[in-house]
Amino acid sequence: MINSVKQYFNNTHNLLYSFLLSLPLFLIYEGLILISQPNADHIVRISVDVWMKSLFTYFGVNAVSVSLLVMMLLGFFILYKERERLKELKFKYFPVMLIESLIYAVVVAFISSTLISLILNFQASDPVESLSYLQKLALSLGAGLYEELFFRVILVSVFILIFNKLFNHKKWASYIAAVTLSALLFSAIHYMGSMGDMFTLNSFFYRFLFGLILNGIYIWRGFGVAAWTHALYDVLVITVL
Repeated sequence: MINSVKQYFNNTHNLLYSFLLSLPLFLIYEGLILISQPNADHIVRISVDVWMKSLFTYFGVNAVSVSLLVMMLLGFFILYKERERLKELKFKYFPVMLIESLIYAVVVAFISSTLISLILNFQASDPVESLSYLQKLALSLGAGLYEELFFRVILVSVFILIFNKLFNHKKWASYIAAVTLSALLFSAIHYMGSMGDMFTLNSFFYRFLFGLILNGIYIWRGFGVAAWTHALYDVLVITVL
């Protein structure tokens, strides 16, 4: 039993499993955006997604089509790079990874709705309360995908490389600095844009702690589990909490 658990954690903490696990998030998010927001002139998306798609739109190309193309090319690259692992791919691991993500999401939701609210006297607000349930669901899944991709995969990884040089290759110091700075930026982004929250110190600290937890999950379990944990947490917030 212990060996099976170790094998599961060792095998699923890699690029191949993370990509395949997060792929449904991308497809469901884009599908729900199209279904829930048929008016293309007033589409509400995750801010990080908007940034990325704005780069494509700036050059006069269809952002959604290019996003699908980029995802397809990225998929081909990962499948080729991980072709040896692909031969030993265990599909039975994917539902387990989803259950694992749900457990993390429930634990984070419990902490945020009890201990954090008691300590900070803060209840998470809903800046998108005017949207339909399908729109909220789409944004919840999109947040899990795009915010984890930007703040965890890109920022944490880049910060680790930078701080590793600054701290003379002291790995522990580099990781601490990287996850802390990324969590600070993750919290700050929630107050930007037309749908951003009103800034309060309590809410900022609340999201900073949430970012630290997600950073830890990303480093320990990889992008796929972190993305689904974030997405399922947000779904819990709009449906249960």
